[in-house]
Formats: sequence, structure tokens, C-alpha cells
Amino acid sequence: MIVLTGGAGFIGSCMLATLNASGYTDVLIVDSLRSGDKWKNLVGHSFLDIVSKENFREMMTTGVDEGIETLIHFGACSTTTERDADYLFDNNTRYSQEVAEFAFRQGARLIYASSAATYGDGSKGYDDDERLLLPLNMYGYSKYLFDEWVRSKGYEVSCVGLKFFNVYGPNEYHKMDQASMIYKAVQQITQTGRVKLFMSNDPQYPDGGQMRDFIYVKDACNVVMWLMKSPQVNGIFNLGSGTARTWNDAARSVFAAMALEPHIEYIEMPAELKQQYQNFTQAKMSKLRNYIPAMSFSTLEEGVSDYVKNHLVQSWQYY
Repeated sequence: MIVLTGGAGFIGSCMLATLNASGYTDVLIVDSLRSGDKWKNLVGHSFLDIVSKENFREMMTTGVDEGIETLIHFGACSTTTERDADYLFDNNTRYSQEVAEFAFRQGARLIYASSAATYGDGSKGYDDDERLLLPLNMYGYSKYLFDEWVRSKGYEVSCVGLKFFNVYGPNEYHKMDQASMIYKAVQQITQTGRVKLFMSNDPQYPDGGQMRDFIYVKDACNVVMWLMKSPQVNGIFNLGSGTARTWNDAARSVFAAMALEPHIEYIEMPAELKQQYQNFTQAKMSKLRNYIPAMSFSTLEEGVSDYVKNHLVQSWQYY
């Protein structure tokens, strides 16, 4: 059996689709559907059951023995503007520690989601072996604390942590403000014919010239699938494309996928973002590529084209 936390969320539900496509259907989903539309991410996919995080916490303490082979831990609060530090520490750090200890007691393969937010403003680079990082927000710090706990316990040699960079793709509609610019751009173009991007807050970058390492969610899930089948590979790795592209590039890719001329408007960056904004991210991918030399990723244009044409402009957009 596979346990997939956050299995109804963005990356988690795409991971479920990838598992199903490879013949894995014995999957226990850990997530809370509540009153939103996140349940739609599960439609058409196969899984054993779905339990809430609270119920799973109880299950872990009562000694569940279900023959768990792999535990993929993607469940977290990923809102970078969340200010409740106690909540983020409990949800992203302490809960992750409980999940990890449970996985090791079960003898299960653990693969978990970390984040590029652990790198802060990038002044120390984006090397996945770097330890002394300075996250810019509590979300990034909560992920950093768990990474360091994994290392302090010596668990790094027994599991996989993935520092996801800017992931985009189907099933992110429910994330609202935290959805990718690709998703938001399609909505804006459909409604107004133009895309709004933030003005630069740094003279080194022109408006819309801030850069991100974009990775298509389908590529990310394929890497996770490979790691699931390769128990000899362990450690904390970056997971991005390894190539930084501008927001302008991303916006133009959306217009191209919609067969439209680009119309971009630049707006003032919100004050709450200015002090925690990353103007440049680019994953150093050499560590993971040493294990997967044939690993390749969609270009930004290829990924955006598939996402827009096959998911966002269709009546049924899910994956």
C-alpha cells in the first residue's frame, strides 16, 4: 500500500494520477476535502480510501500495520503569506516529524516535499547541500526546520526530500492566490485580454524580468515515481528544471498557447510581498542528475502549451 498525504491537493492529486497510470491503485489518501472543490481532483482516479490529517495522526499513534511500502508526504500548508507561526510549525514541521517517524517504524520508503522557499532571497545560492539558510517567511522556515531535523537524526540517508521550485500545472485551481501565474494568466486573458505582472522592486531586474525556475507538475511527478522505484537513492534534492526564466517569458508562453498577441500590464507589488520576494530562483540540479543522468524536463513553452491547451481551455480541466 502507498500512503499519499495531500493527495487531493495540487501536486498530490497529480501524483495520484501518475501512480494510477503506472498501475498503482492501493493508495490511501490523507487530506481534508471540506466544503471546497478539491474533491474534483480525485474524480476518475483510483484509491483505497481517504482520511483526514487528524484521523491519520491518530492512526499513526495506534500502531497501524497495513503493509505500507511507500509514504509520499506532500501534505502541508503552502501559503507563503500565512502569518500563524504556531500553526505552520505544527502543520508543516511537527506533523512531518510524526509522519517520518511513522514511515520508518513501518519500514516504508519515505519521499517528502520540501521547498525552494527554504533558500530565502537566494543570496547563499540554490545548492541542495547548503545548510545555513535564511528563509524569508514562516512557510519557508517551517520546511527548513524539517529538513534540518531529518539531517540531525541521520535520516537523510534513508529517505528522499525534494525542494520543489515553481511547480505549475493542472489541479491547482483551488489554490486561489497561491495558484501559479500560468493559471491566473489564462483567467485574466479570458476576462480582460491582458496579463498583470508585478513591477520590479530591484533595479537589477526590469518589470516582469524577475526570474523563476518553473517545473511542470507532470515532470515533477515522473521524478517522484522514479525515486519511488529506486530505494537506493536517498538524500535531500532540488527539484526544478535547472533553468531560470522570466515572468515575461511565462506570460508570453500563455499568450502563444492561446494563439494571441501578448498584452502585459505591470502593477505595483503588494507591500506585504516586497520584503519576502524572491527575484531569482534556479535549482542546482547536479546532485539529482548524478542519479538520473537521462532526466529531462519540458521547456517552459512545452509545459505551458500542454497545460493551457489540454487542461485550462477545456471544459474538464483536471488531471
